[in-house]
Parts: sequence; C-alpha cells; structure tokens
Amino acid sequence: MQKMPQLRIDEIDQSILLALQLDARLSNVQLAQKVGLSESACLRRVKALQGSAVIDRFVLLLNQSTLGFSGTVFVRVTLREQQQETLKKFEEAVVGIEQVMECYLMSGEADYMLRVIYKDNEDYKRIHLKLTNLPGVQRLHSSFTLDTVINKTVLPVAITTP
Repeated sequence: MQKMPQLRIDEIDQSILLALQLDARLSNVQLAQKVGLSESACLRRVKALQGSAVIDRFVLLLNQSTLGFSGTVFVRVTLREQQQETLKKFEEAVVGIEQVMECYLMSGEADYMLRVIYKDNEDYKRIHLKLTNLPGVQRLHSSFTLDTVINKTVLPVAITTP
C-alpha cells in the first residue's frame, strides 16, 4: 500500500475545514470572519485545500426518512470468484442501483459491503432481486438496522507538525 504524503494543515486550515464541514453554505466573507482572515487570504486557503484534495467536494445532506426511505440495510456480497473481470463487472453494475449509497471492496468472508436504503419491505425485495442478479453474485447476507446511534459527517482534522 502506497503511503500518502503528509499535508501540512495548520490551525487556520483546521478552523476552515471544521467550519465548512459544519456549514458548507458559509460565504467566503462569513468564513473569513469566523477564522480571522482577510477575505482574499481565506479564499486562497480554501482553493489550496481543494487543490490538494483535502476538500473532496461540497454536498447537501438530505433527511433520508423525510424522503420516505425508512430503512437502512447493510448487505454483504459474496461473488462466485474474485477474478479482476468479475470484480469490475460487479462494480460497474452496482453503481447503477440508486438505493446503494455506499459500496466497499472488503477483506474477509464477504467480497463487498453495501449500505442500501429502502422505503418498505416491498421496496427492499425489489432491490434484493436487483442485487441478486448483479454479475458474479453468489450470495447476499442482509443485516437490517434497528436504530441509528451515530451518523457523523464531520471528519476529525489533525494538525500535523513539520
């Protein structure tokens, strides 16, 4: 595994990142005031954080249950084989299922772990059928969530020293 170069994130960058994670709608003027910088210096720092890929993208988080998605299920997927072509075909196909919110290639017993949202049992049965018919799928194992205990969107930002 290739080691990523350590980025130098100082206290001001940390303040910028925390403020934007809490409210990405902040204008540059508001952000500059919050972190104690001039508007131009703040904008330069944000652009630098974007350019270095520390800031991946800006998104809006929606309320899943308000939109009718009452459930979340984690699905462990085992493929018939782990050949590169089989993995590639599965990955290309799973992207097309809009209720699959996350997909991870895993070590251990399952090949993939999916986080899937659904509206009701009938909806999940339809999704389950789609998942079963994806290329290379041998077995699915679904674990339904009972309650959300933690759902964080703010990453901890550690200050690295030179």
